[in-house]
Amino acid sequence: MIGLVVNFLGLAILALVSRGMHLEKFAAIALAINYVVFFMHALPQNSEKFFDATGSMTYLCLVVCALLLSGGRSLRQIINPIMVMIWCIRLGSFLYARILRDGKDARFDELKKTFLRWLGIWTIQSIWCFLVASPVLITVTCQSCATAPGLLDFVGWGIWICGFLFEVIADKQKEAFRTDPANKDQFITSGLWAYSRHPNYFGEVLIWIGLCISASSCFHSFQWLAWISPVTTWILLTKVSGVPMLEKSGGTKWGLDPAYCWYMDTTPCIVPALTRPQPYAGDGYLIIND
Repeated sequence: MIGLVVNFLGLAILALVSRGMHLEKFAAIALAINYVVFFMHALPQNSEKFFDATGSMTYLCLVVCALLLSGGRSLRQIINPIMVMIWCIRLGSFLYARILRDGKDARFDELKKTFLRWLGIWTIQSIWCFLVASPVLITVTCQSCATAPGLLDFVGWGIWICGFLFEVIADKQKEAFRTDPANKDQFITSGLWAYSRHPNYFGEVLIWIGLCISASSCFHSFQWLAWISPVTTWILLTKVSGVPMLEKSGGTKWGLDPAYCWYMDTTPCIVPALTRPQPYAGDGYLIIND
């Protein structure tokens, strides 16, 4: 029942929003890519191996198709899709290398047991990719965006650079931590991870806020719906596939560790603290189970 509802509502949202923004063909492309990989590999192999790579490929195909179908070539219409390409190639290769190293992604173990729930994850990814990429798709395909860059563009590009660096540095710090044998079965609390439990997600949200600010230079009418891009990113990362799954797994591993409970209670989830929270001092911190 859950899988049925997720797929039905997901497809309805995808159809309505894409129609409102006149981006129906791109919604169809996003859905087609994910469903092809699902039915050709994920379902018969019961594998999530190409899930993240498919998401990156979806973003890449969407912006490339937008460029091929568009007649506009202003600086905004070139820089914004290039930023998406840089981001998705970097993130996609990082995530694919990670699953090759780890062998599997435990987040999907339960979901793979039911066809409709497993399909629903791929439907959600289609919607995610389309909604998140929508400000750039509008920028590239809309004639009103074929103008010289203005203040909003430079502000947005600056925010994108900050977000990209934040995400890359956080991922590199965690990768270095996990590959150090001395840190086996430990959780990271150093670097950017001392200021936020998920600094890479903060960087990702900033990336799409920056691109939306740039695109706002030429939005009109229902195109303002594209601001759903960073909102979608925030909701999915904090309520659906990011934070809930990771912190549930972390709770299973370290939920009885006072140092882990202290870290969870004193460190912000996404938006980093301005100053580093006090580290665990081993002074008998009390664990309270709900």
